[in-house]
Amino acid sequence: MAKPTNNQTPRREASAADQTRAALVHAALKLFGRQGFDGTSTRQIAAEAQANIGSIAYHFGGKEGLRAAAADYIVETIQAVAGQALGAMPASGPPANDSEAARALLFAALERMVGFIVAQPQAGEIVQFVLRELSHPTAALDRIYAGVFEPTHRRLCLIWQQATGEPAESEATKLTVFTLIGQVIYFRIGREAVMRRMGWSGIGDAEAAKVVAAVAGNLTAILDARKEGKT
Repeated sequence: MAKPTNNQTPRREASAADQTRAALVHAALKLFGRQGFDGTSTRQIAAEAQANIGSIAYHFGGKEGLRAAAADYIVETIQAVAGQALGAMPASGPPANDSEAARALLFAALERMVGFIVAQPQAGEIVQFVLRELSHPTAALDRIYAGVFEPTHRRLCLIWQQATGEPAESEATKLTVFTLIGQVIYFRIGREAVMRRMGWSGIGDAEAAKVVAAVAGNLTAILDARKEGKT
């Protein structure tokens, strides 16, 4: 068998390093969300990631750097999910005279949120981590807020303005958008209660479709009420 060339070796080493880094981030995300930052040791993280404990300092400078990397992973993941629903929309929102296109985007965004937050297993670890940060804010929450919460909420508010004519930055619009997001989040944080009450053994594609139908019905009712109020 031919020996690897000098060009091949660094590529394999970089891949191994990337795998270790990713494993540590996922382990930190899981354990910080489940046990809290202070309740999780670097030894536990290394064991969960099946990595050498020294690799945490090597890749991240320590546990705090690893928490920041976990926050960045959340930002990248949710930006990708949001981009699938909203990526084609100009930064300024849909055309001002196309309220139907704006309504369609709102429904698409809700469906995408349910598909990820409610149905995807990895979303559970992300939500747990974020809830910890919301309860005890750190610099990690600052990264998540700046990278996900604020821009995504602002963008949805713009779409709401185009769909209803209500100002994007009004208090009423911002609160309404929070309620739209909040109803989806509940199905993740209240997952066990929902499954028990609904008699579901899990939440897969079929159950997620029923959740989509419910939240879409709520959105339709809100939008129709706004329309009726202007007639």
